Amino acid sequence: MKQISVVSHENQDITASLAEALAGAGINIETLDIEHVDETFIVTFTVDRYDEALQVLQQAGFEAVSEDALLVRLPDEPGGLAKIARRFREADVQVRSLRLVRRGNGHAIVAISVDRTQKACELVRDVLITEEAMPGE
Repeated sequence: MKQISVVSHENQDITASLAEALAGAGINIETLDIEHVDETFIVTFTVDRYDEALQVLQQAGFEAVSEDALLVRLPDEPGGLAKIARRFREADVQVRSLRLVRRGNGHAIVAISVDRTQKACELVRDVLITEEAMPGE
């Protein structure tokens, strides 16, 4: 899965501006996460047409960063995420971002971006849902 992040120092208008730019191109936002840290807004999202979204955002003046994320299916129970996080820690794989995508039927779908994707895939192969084309390490 590929996710896009936009960092902005604007106020909450960032959400409307992003959504309007993508909607104008007929691009659907599939997941969305917004964090506000100090004076900075970090918007991380996935869309149905990734390459087009990057072009639209660039044309609209946004500085977008993209990264690959692994999708894993974990038991939705206390400690489910801790088990996976421990695997990464013990293998010295740094988590860049982690986002809960969906919960239901006793499981959670989690998107995880790491510094060493190939190694991370090996560590979570038993719970991995998708494995996108992975960059070299």
